[in-house]
Amino acid sequence: MIDSRPLVAMIHAVPAAHRIAEEAFAREFPQATVWNVLDDRLLDDVRGAGGLTGALRRRMLRLIGHVMDGGAQALLLTCSSYGEVVDTARALWKVPVLKSDEAMFQAALAGPYRHIAVVASTPPAVPAAVAQLDALAPAVRPDRPLDIVTALSEEAAAADGPEATARHLAGALRAAGGADADAVLLAQYSLTPARDALADLVGVPVLDGAGAAARELRALLTPDRQPVPPAGAVAR
Repeated sequence: MIDSRPLVAMIHAVPAAHRIAEEAFAREFPQATVWNVLDDRLLDDVRGAGGLTGALRRRMLRLIGHVMDGGAQALLLTCSSYGEVVDTARALWKVPVLKSDEAMFQAALAGPYRHIAVVASTPPAVPAAVAQLDALAPAVRPDRPLDIVTALSEEAAAADGPEATARHLAGALRAAGGADADAVLLAQYSLTPARDALADLVGVPVLDGAGAAARELRALLTPDRQPVPPAGAVAR
């Protein structure tokens, strides 16, 4: 039986993801009890190794085993670099385990959008997001076409505040031909604070991974509760 305050574990590779994910759950799934686990060497070590190694996969699985042994009723892995480990975890544990942006991509593909823009402030996030969209699309929307445009603004990573970040991202969208997109996806948790400001600038729904994950787990763990409209996903 699912507890009235289900225990949701989150494994993070960077401290910023911890804060952003906690804020998303407080907004979208306040009934959850959140358990944060941080290994701030995960991202540096995967970069230094040039990708996931057997040792890094085993290390992540040990972290997942730690929260499962602690009674976690669901898990969100906020580092996209370790997303493929989720497939192994799902075979080992029978509780919901989500990749960082999986729920956002599924929500975007299931929605009415035909032209989706993906925005990022770090180059590796762009192909990773497109690859996941391409992998999910045949199952989620096999009979509906989808156009994807990507926009990168490395200036956004160093911007002073959410409004400045949003302006850089909006400018990158215009330059990439994404001004006519009917939804925008944030390819990194670190961009979440700029979501609302970006939605105001572009006039279309802007989806973030942490919020989508919180809504997905809320639906899975508290199915009898009334749904709450997703923040940032109301057409403007």
